[in-house]
Amino acid sequence: TDYMQIDPVLGTEEDFARLVEECGKSGIRIILDGVFNHTGDDSRYFNKYGSYDELGAYQSPDSKYYAWYNFKHFPDKYDCWWGIDVLPAGNESCPSFVDFITGEKGVLRHWLQYPLGGFRLDVADELPDEFIEKIRDAVKSADKNAIVIGEVWEDASNKIAYSCRRKYFQGGELDSVMNYPLKDAIINFVLSGNTELFRQTVGMLLDHYPKRVLDSLMNILGTHDTVRVLTALGGACAYSKEEMNVLRLSHDQRSAAVEKLKAAAVLLYTIFGVPCIYYGDEIGMEGYSDPFCRMPFAWDAMDPGLLEHFRRLGVIRSAYKVFKEGPYRELFHDDNCIVFERRTADEVVAVVVNMGSNKYTLRFDGALYDLMGGGSFISKINIAPHQCSVFGNKPIF
Repeated sequence: TDYMQIDPVLGTEEDFARLVEECGKSGIRIILDGVFNHTGDDSRYFNKYGSYDELGAYQSPDSKYYAWYNFKHFPDKYDCWWGIDVLPAGNESCPSFVDFITGEKGVLRHWLQYPLGGFRLDVADELPDEFIEKIRDAVKSADKNAIVIGEVWEDASNKIAYSCRRKYFQGGELDSVMNYPLKDAIINFVLSGNTELFRQTVGMLLDHYPKRVLDSLMNILGTHDTVRVLTALGGACAYSKEEMNVLRLSHDQRSAAVEKLKAAAVLLYTIFGVPCIYYGDEIGMEGYSDPFCRMPFAWDAMDPGLLEHFRRLGVIRSAYKVFKEGPYRELFHDDNCIVFERRTADEVVAVVVNMGSNKYTLRFDGALYDLMGGGSFISKINIAPHQCSVFGNKPIF
């Protein structure tokens, strides 16, 4: 409703400032979600219901906001996000709107007065290249280290939107993107037990994306727009909103899904890019597609074993700098098992994800430590069926 105001339900701008400050003390930087393609119809700019004390675009062509929207027939027909009339689409070629978002006193610089981590751009493929370039300029001028991440669901290196090949990675637009292709490939691998799609996707990303993009990819297993990953791995199908509202995994389905999620999390945390956890996935929340994937955090129903698994992976990432920029190299694969390494001059991590029933022997020079379960190995490690492990050349216990 208002790009410059915190929703009163959530608090005040002073509360936001304190949140950013307290997070900073723990090494956390907040990334805001920039939704610049559309507003609400009850925003102060559109003002369809007369909620605000100034003329909105819906109320009069004389409104200073009228040119911010594209009316086909005033006032009842206008461009919307995917035809949803409560989400009127903005006109990103309108100079006054562009200045409002990207100008010296605009939205981006207003919020970047706080030490944020940057912005994630909602529906980036529906924002013109010229507009994204101005967004990037505004963000980087406020903080050269702030990141600009785009919501792109496909291979972002050759994305075509509205008959235009996008220029996301050509130096003047996005630092990185949400990694939906990898999400789908990981889920396919742990569900099917077959490595083919995972390897194809990893190969595509390595071939197509610049390394600076690879190192900062927003890797995900689920988001507010997708089925919860545990539900996706559980195999219980619902075909109506009524079913989605009540259907839950059985005990056996849930137990099997948790083990698959643990394997998926190992891949998420150890491959190139940065793991992003959709709240509640780390405690085993279930939920079908929007809005059922957006339920409140289940404080009274946490899976302690799953949570500890995620925490352990976080400890491993923190202990090894190799995850920041160490190259990815596949060491072995067959239909059901993959082994890869991340390596720098003084660190090496080997990751084994075996979704099949075969046994393997991993041979190497020197010593490796089991970073998930503890213990050390000299020269070789025996890999059991359905084993997912992370080994490193320095202990972290």
